[in-house]
Amino acid sequence: MASTDTKILVIGAFGQLGSELVPELVKIYGRQNIIVADIYPNNNTLAASVEELDVVNKKQLEEILRKHSIAQIYHLAALLSASGEQHPQLAWEVNMQGLLNVLDLGVQLGIEKIFWPSSIAVFGPNSPKVKTPQLCIMDPTSIYGITKLAGERLCEYYHYRYGLDVRSLRYPGLIGYNAMPGGGTTDYALHIFYEAISKKSYACFLKEDARLPMMYMPDAIRATIELMQAPVENITVRTSYNLSAFDFTPAEIATEIKKYIPDFKCTFAPDFRQKIAESWPNSIDDSIARRDWGWQEKYTLSTMTAEMIQKISEKENMVVKQI
Repeated sequence: MASTDTKILVIGAFGQLGSELVPELVKIYGRQNIIVADIYPNNNTLAASVEELDVVNKKQLEEILRKHSIAQIYHLAALLSASGEQHPQLAWEVNMQGLLNVLDLGVQLGIEKIFWPSSIAVFGPNSPKVKTPQLCIMDPTSIYGITKLAGERLCEYYHYRYGLDVRSLRYPGLIGYNAMPGGGTTDYALHIFYEAISKKSYACFLKEDARLPMMYMPDAIRATIELMQAPVENITVRTSYNLSAFDFTPAEIATEIKKYIPDFKCTFAPDFRQKIAESWPNSIDDSIARRDWGWQEKYTLSTMTAEMIQKISEKENMVVKQI
Protein backbone atom coordinates (compact mmCIF):
# COMPACT_ATOMS: atom_id res chain seq x y z
CA MET A 1 0.00 0.00 0.00
CA ALA A 2 1.34 3.40 -0.96
CA SER A 3 1.65 6.03 1.74
CA THR A 4 -1.00 8.75 1.78
CA ASP A 5 1.42 11.25 0.26
CA THR A 6 2.46 9.07 -2.70
CA LYS A 7 0.64 10.44 -5.73
CA ILE A 8 0.28 8.48 -8.98
CA LEU A 9 -0.39 10.10 -12.37
CA VAL A 10 -1.98 8.06 -15.17
CA ILE A 11 -1.45 9.71 -18.57
CA GLY A 12 -3.82 8.60 -21.34
CA ALA A 13 -6.18 7.46 -18.60
CA PHE A 14 -9.34 7.26 -20.72
CA GLY A 15 -8.00 4.83 -23.33
CA GLN A 16 -8.63 1.09 -23.47
CA LEU A 17 -5.87 0.27 -20.97
CA GLY A 18 -6.14 3.31 -18.71
CA SER A 19 -9.89 3.03 -18.22
CA GLU A 20 -9.39 -0.39 -16.61
CA LEU A 21 -6.10 0.33 -14.85
CA VAL A 22 -7.34 3.40 -12.95
CA PRO A 23 -10.08 1.60 -10.95
CA GLU A 24 -7.57 -1.05 -9.86
CA LEU A 25 -5.04 1.57 -8.78
CA VAL A 26 -7.78 3.33 -6.80
CA LYS A 27 -8.61 0.04 -5.04
CA ILE A 28 -4.98 -0.54 -4.10
CA TYR A 29 -3.68 2.95 -3.35
CA GLY A 30 -6.82 4.93 -2.50
CA ARG A 31 -8.72 7.50 -4.51
CA GLN A 32 -6.82 10.40 -2.99
CA ASN A 33 -3.56 9.15 -4.51
CA ILE A 34 -4.68 8.76 -8.14
CA ILE A 35 -4.57 11.66 -10.63
CA VAL A 36 -5.62 11.11 -14.24
CA ALA A 37 -4.75 13.08 -17.36
CA ASP A 38 -5.85 12.80 -20.98
CA ILE A 39 -6.01 14.95 -24.10
CA TYR A 40 -9.79 14.34 -24.04
CA PRO A 41 -10.61 14.22 -20.33
CA ASN A 42 -14.01 13.59 -18.78
CA ASN A 43 -15.36 13.18 -15.26
CA ASN A 44 -16.19 9.50 -15.65
CA THR A 45 -13.43 8.34 -13.33
CA LEU A 46 -12.85 7.23 -9.76
CA ALA A 47 -9.66 9.28 -9.52
CA ALA A 48 -9.20 12.22 -7.16
CA SER A 49 -8.47 14.74 -9.91
CA VAL A 50 -8.75 15.00 -13.70
CA GLU A 51 -6.37 17.06 -15.81
CA GLU A 52 -6.40 17.95 -19.51
CA LEU A 53 -3.00 17.11 -20.98
CA ASP A 54 -1.34 16.95 -24.37
CA VAL A 55 1.74 14.95 -23.40
CA VAL A 56 3.72 16.56 -26.22
CA ASN A 57 3.41 19.82 -24.24
CA LYS A 58 6.27 19.45 -21.75
CA LYS A 59 5.45 22.64 -19.85
CA GLN A 60 1.87 21.52 -19.31
CA LEU A 61 3.06 18.12 -18.09
CA GLU A 62 5.56 19.70 -15.70
CA GLU A 63 2.85 21.92 -14.21
CA ILE A 64 0.66 18.87 -13.49
CA LEU A 65 3.53 16.90 -11.96
CA ARG A 66 4.44 19.81 -9.68
CA LYS A 67 0.84 20.72 -8.83
CA HIS A 68 0.08 17.23 -7.50
CA SER A 69 3.58 16.33 -6.21
CA ILE A 70 3.52 13.20 -8.38
CA ALA A 71 5.78 10.32 -7.32
CA GLN A 72 4.86 7.64 -9.90
CA ILE A 73 3.73 7.87 -13.54
CA TYR A 74 1.87 5.39 -15.74
CA HIS A 75 2.43 6.87 -19.21
CA LEU A 76 -0.11 5.19 -21.51
CA ALA A 77 -0.77 7.86 -24.15
CA ALA A 78 0.08 6.72 -27.70
CA LEU A 79 -1.14 6.38 -31.27
CA LEU A 80 -1.58 2.66 -31.94
CA SER A 81 -0.60 0.59 -34.97
CA ALA A 82 -3.47 1.11 -37.41
CA SER A 83 -3.92 4.78 -36.46
CA GLY A 84 -0.18 5.27 -36.72
CA GLU A 85 -0.07 4.04 -40.32
CA GLN A 86 -2.70 6.62 -41.22
CA HIS A 87 -0.83 9.41 -39.40
CA PRO A 88 2.86 8.42 -39.18
CA GLN A 89 4.25 11.87 -38.39
CA LEU A 90 1.72 12.37 -35.60
CA ALA A 91 2.51 8.89 -34.26
CA TRP A 92 6.21 9.76 -34.05
CA GLU A 93 5.48 13.06 -32.33
CA VAL A 94 3.02 11.67 -29.77
CA ASN A 95 4.80 8.39 -29.07
CA MET A 96 8.39 9.67 -28.99
CA GLN A 97 8.18 13.27 -27.80
CA GLY A 98 5.59 12.31 -25.22
CA LEU A 99 7.88 9.63 -23.79
CA LEU A 100 10.92 11.93 -23.88
CA ASN A 101 8.99 14.55 -21.94
CA VAL A 102 8.02 12.00 -19.28
CA LEU A 103 11.57 10.66 -18.99
CA ASP A 104 13.20 14.11 -18.88
CA LEU A 105 10.82 15.34 -16.21
CA GLY A 106 11.18 12.06 -14.37
CA VAL A 107 14.88 12.81 -13.95
CA GLN A 108 14.40 16.53 -13.31
CA LEU A 109 11.70 16.12 -10.65
CA GLY A 110 12.97 12.92 -9.04
CA ILE A 111 10.00 10.72 -10.01
CA GLU A 112 10.27 7.43 -8.08
CA LYS A 113 8.92 5.06 -10.71
CA ILE A 114 7.57 5.17 -14.29
CA PHE A 115 5.57 2.60 -16.27
CA TRP A 116 5.52 2.79 -20.06
CA PRO A 117 3.86 0.17 -22.30
CA SER A 118 5.66 -1.38 -25.24
CA SER A 119 4.19 -3.94 -27.64
CA ILE A 120 4.77 -7.06 -29.71
CA ALA A 121 4.93 -4.51 -32.57
CA VAL A 122 8.67 -4.10 -31.79
CA PHE A 123 9.22 -7.41 -33.58
CA GLY A 124 9.34 -7.67 -37.37
CA PRO A 125 9.46 -10.02 -40.34
CA ASN A 126 12.89 -11.40 -39.40
CA SER A 127 12.07 -12.02 -35.74
CA PRO A 128 11.34 -15.65 -34.79
CA LYS A 129 7.59 -16.19 -35.19
CA VAL A 130 7.01 -18.98 -32.68
CA LYS A 131 7.78 -18.41 -29.00
CA THR A 132 9.55 -15.16 -29.88
CA PRO A 133 12.30 -14.75 -27.28
CA GLN A 134 13.06 -11.73 -25.13
CA LEU A 135 16.22 -11.01 -27.12
CA CYS A 136 16.25 -11.50 -30.89
CA ILE A 137 16.27 -9.60 -34.18
CA MET A 138 13.82 -6.70 -33.91
CA ASP A 139 13.00 -5.01 -37.22
CA PRO A 140 9.53 -3.45 -36.95
CA THR A 141 7.89 -2.34 -40.18
CA SER A 142 5.10 -0.13 -38.74
CA ILE A 143 5.68 3.39 -37.41
CA TYR A 144 4.04 2.24 -34.18
CA GLY A 145 6.55 -0.60 -33.82
CA ILE A 146 9.44 1.72 -34.69
CA THR A 147 8.40 4.17 -31.96
CA LYS A 148 8.02 1.37 -29.45
CA LEU A 149 11.46 -0.07 -30.23
CA ALA A 150 13.06 3.38 -30.00
CA GLY A 151 11.12 3.97 -26.79
CA GLU A 152 12.44 0.77 -25.24
CA ARG A 153 16.01 1.86 -25.89
CA LEU A 154 15.27 5.29 -24.39
CA CYS A 155 13.81 3.73 -21.25
CA GLU A 156 16.90 1.56 -20.84
CA TYR A 157 19.19 4.54 -21.51
CA TYR A 158 17.47 6.74 -18.92
CA HIS A 159 17.71 3.95 -16.37
CA TYR A 160 21.42 3.30 -16.82
CA ARG A 161 22.40 6.94 -17.52
CA TYR A 162 20.29 8.66 -14.86
CA GLY A 163 19.12 5.89 -12.51
CA LEU A 164 15.46 6.39 -13.46
CA ASP A 165 13.30 3.41 -12.44
CA VAL A 166 11.39 2.84 -15.70
CA ARG A 167 9.50 -0.45 -16.15
CA SER A 168 7.77 -1.76 -19.23
CA LEU A 169 5.79 -4.65 -20.72
CA ARG A 170 5.54 -5.73 -24.35
CA TYR A 171 1.79 -6.19 -24.42
CA PRO A 172 0.22 -8.65 -26.84
CA GLY A 173 -3.22 -7.81 -28.21
CA LEU A 174 -5.44 -6.73 -25.31
CA ILE A 175 -9.12 -7.64 -25.09
CA GLY A 176 -11.52 -6.01 -22.64
CA TYR A 177 -15.19 -5.09 -22.50
CA ASN A 178 -15.11 -1.72 -20.72
CA ALA A 179 -13.67 0.50 -23.47
CA MET A 180 -13.88 0.44 -27.22
CA PRO A 181 -10.72 -0.25 -29.24
CA GLY A 182 -8.34 2.56 -30.06
CA GLY A 183 -6.96 1.83 -33.52
CA GLY A 184 -4.86 -1.30 -33.11
CA THR A 185 -4.31 -4.27 -35.43
CA THR A 186 -5.49 -6.75 -32.79
CA ASP A 187 -8.72 -4.79 -32.21
CA TYR A 188 -10.66 -7.31 -34.30
CA ALA A 189 -10.64 -9.55 -31.23
CA LEU A 190 -12.84 -7.02 -29.43
CA HIS A 191 -14.95 -5.97 -32.43
CA ILE A 192 -15.86 -9.59 -33.08
CA PHE A 193 -17.65 -9.93 -29.73
CA TYR A 194 -19.77 -6.82 -30.16
CA GLU A 195 -20.69 -7.71 -33.73
CA ALA A 196 -21.43 -11.33 -32.84
CA ILE A 197 -23.76 -10.31 -30.03
CA SER A 198 -25.53 -7.47 -31.86
CA LYS A 199 -25.55 -8.71 -35.48
CA LYS A 200 -24.51 -12.38 -35.35
CA SER A 201 -22.00 -11.66 -38.10
CA TYR A 202 -18.58 -10.06 -38.42
CA ALA A 203 -16.31 -9.19 -41.36
CA CYS A 204 -12.77 -9.58 -40.03
CA PHE A 205 -10.01 -7.33 -41.40
CA LEU A 206 -7.42 -10.10 -40.92
CA LYS A 207 -7.11 -13.51 -42.58
CA GLU A 208 -8.72 -16.44 -40.82
CA ASP A 209 -5.33 -18.00 -39.99
CA ALA A 210 -3.60 -14.81 -38.74
CA ARG A 211 -2.29 -16.12 -35.41
CA LEU A 212 -1.37 -13.46 -32.86
CA PRO A 213 -0.53 -13.38 -29.13
CA MET A 214 -3.42 -12.07 -27.04
CA MET A 215 -4.36 -11.35 -23.43
CA TYR A 216 -7.55 -10.65 -21.50
CA MET A 217 -7.52 -7.20 -19.95
CA PRO A 218 -7.76 -8.30 -16.28
CA ASP A 219 -4.53 -10.27 -16.74
CA ALA A 220 -2.86 -7.29 -18.42
CA ILE A 221 -3.85 -4.95 -15.58
CA ARG A 222 -2.63 -7.43 -12.98
CA ALA A 223 0.66 -7.91 -14.82
CA THR A 224 1.18 -4.14 -14.96
CA ILE A 225 0.61 -3.67 -11.25
CA GLU A 226 2.65 -6.73 -10.29
CA LEU A 227 5.59 -5.44 -12.34
CA MET A 228 5.39 -2.02 -10.72
CA GLN A 229 5.19 -3.54 -7.23
CA ALA A 230 8.08 -5.97 -7.78
CA PRO A 231 11.27 -5.28 -5.78
CA VAL A 232 13.74 -3.27 -7.82
CA GLU A 233 16.39 -5.96 -7.43
CA ASN A 234 14.12 -8.42 -9.29
CA ILE A 235 13.93 -6.27 -12.43
CA THR A 236 16.58 -7.46 -14.89
CA VAL A 237 15.01 -6.13 -18.10
CA ARG A 238 15.12 -2.36 -18.59
CA THR A 239 13.90 -2.30 -22.18
CA SER A 240 10.56 -4.12 -21.90
CA TYR A 241 9.47 -7.56 -20.71
CA ASN A 242 7.91 -10.05 -23.10
CA LEU A 243 4.40 -10.86 -21.82
CA SER A 244 1.99 -13.57 -22.94
CA ALA A 245 -1.17 -15.44 -22.02
CA PHE A 246 -2.42 -17.30 -25.13
CA ASP A 247 -2.54 -17.00 -28.91
CA PHE A 248 -5.27 -17.66 -31.47
CA THR A 249 -6.46 -16.96 -35.01
CA PRO A 250 -9.67 -15.17 -36.05
CA ALA A 251 -11.09 -18.54 -37.07
CA GLU A 252 -10.37 -20.01 -33.63
CA ILE A 253 -12.00 -17.21 -31.68
CA ALA A 254 -15.00 -17.35 -34.03
CA THR A 255 -15.33 -21.06 -33.19
CA GLU A 256 -15.30 -20.25 -29.46
CA ILE A 257 -17.99 -17.60 -29.92
CA LYS A 258 -20.18 -20.06 -31.83
CA LYS A 259 -20.46 -22.15 -28.66
CA TYR A 260 -22.62 -19.31 -27.30
CA ILE A 261 -24.04 -17.92 -30.55
CA PRO A 262 -24.43 -20.96 -32.85
CA ASP A 263 -25.65 -18.98 -35.86
CA PHE A 264 -22.76 -16.50 -35.72
CA LYS A 265 -20.99 -16.13 -39.08
CA CYS A 266 -17.52 -14.69 -39.52
CA THR A 267 -16.21 -13.66 -42.95
CA PHE A 268 -12.73 -12.43 -43.82
CA ALA A 269 -11.81 -9.32 -45.81
CA PRO A 270 -8.14 -8.55 -45.05
CA ASP A 271 -7.05 -4.91 -45.36
CA PHE A 272 -3.76 -3.06 -44.71
CA ARG A 273 -3.72 -4.36 -41.12
CA GLN A 274 -3.07 -7.89 -42.38
CA LYS A 275 0.42 -6.83 -43.50
CA ILE A 276 1.11 -5.44 -40.04
CA ALA A 277 -0.10 -8.67 -38.42
CA GLU A 278 2.13 -10.76 -40.67
CA SER A 279 5.19 -8.95 -39.35
CA TRP A 280 4.33 -9.79 -35.73
CA PRO A 281 4.94 -12.98 -33.70
CA ASN A 282 2.52 -15.90 -33.61
CA SER A 283 3.40 -16.61 -29.97
CA ILE A 284 5.64 -15.14 -27.26
CA ASP A 285 8.20 -16.59 -24.85
CA ASP A 286 7.74 -14.67 -21.59
CA SER A 287 9.85 -16.95 -19.39
CA ILE A 288 11.99 -14.07 -18.11
CA ALA A 289 8.93 -12.24 -16.73
CA ARG A 290 7.86 -15.49 -15.07
CA ARG A 291 11.31 -15.92 -13.57
CA ASP A 292 11.91 -12.34 -12.44
CA TRP A 293 8.62 -11.33 -10.86
CA GLY A 294 6.42 -14.41 -10.97
CA TRP A 295 4.15 -13.60 -13.91
CA GLN A 296 1.36 -16.15 -14.47
CA GLU A 297 -1.79 -15.63 -16.53
CA LYS A 298 -5.18 -16.66 -15.13
CA TYR A 299 -7.37 -16.63 -18.25
CA THR A 300 -7.45 -18.94 -21.28
CA LEU A 301 -9.14 -18.28 -24.62
CA SER A 302 -12.10 -20.34 -23.40
CA THR A 303 -12.56 -18.63 -20.03
CA MET A 304 -12.03 -15.19 -21.56
CA THR A 305 -14.66 -15.85 -24.25
CA ALA A 306 -17.21 -16.95 -21.66
CA GLU A 307 -16.69 -13.81 -19.60
CA MET A 308 -16.63 -11.46 -22.60
CA ILE A 309 -19.92 -12.86 -23.89
CA GLN A 310 -21.51 -12.46 -20.47
CA LYS A 311 -20.20 -8.94 -19.77
CA ILE A 312 -20.92 -7.47 -23.21
CA SER A 313 -24.38 -9.06 -23.25
CA GLU A 314 -25.14 -7.40 -19.92
CA LYS A 315 -23.72 -4.11 -21.13
CA GLU A 316 -25.73 -4.20 -24.38
CA ASN A 317 -28.88 -5.64 -22.70
CA MET A 318 -28.77 -8.67 -24.97
CA VAL A 319 -29.59 -12.28 -24.11
CA VAL A 320 -26.96 -14.85 -25.08
CA LYS A 321 -26.98 -18.56 -24.32
CA GLN A 322 -24.68 -19.56 -21.45
CA ILE A 323 -22.95 -22.97 -21.41
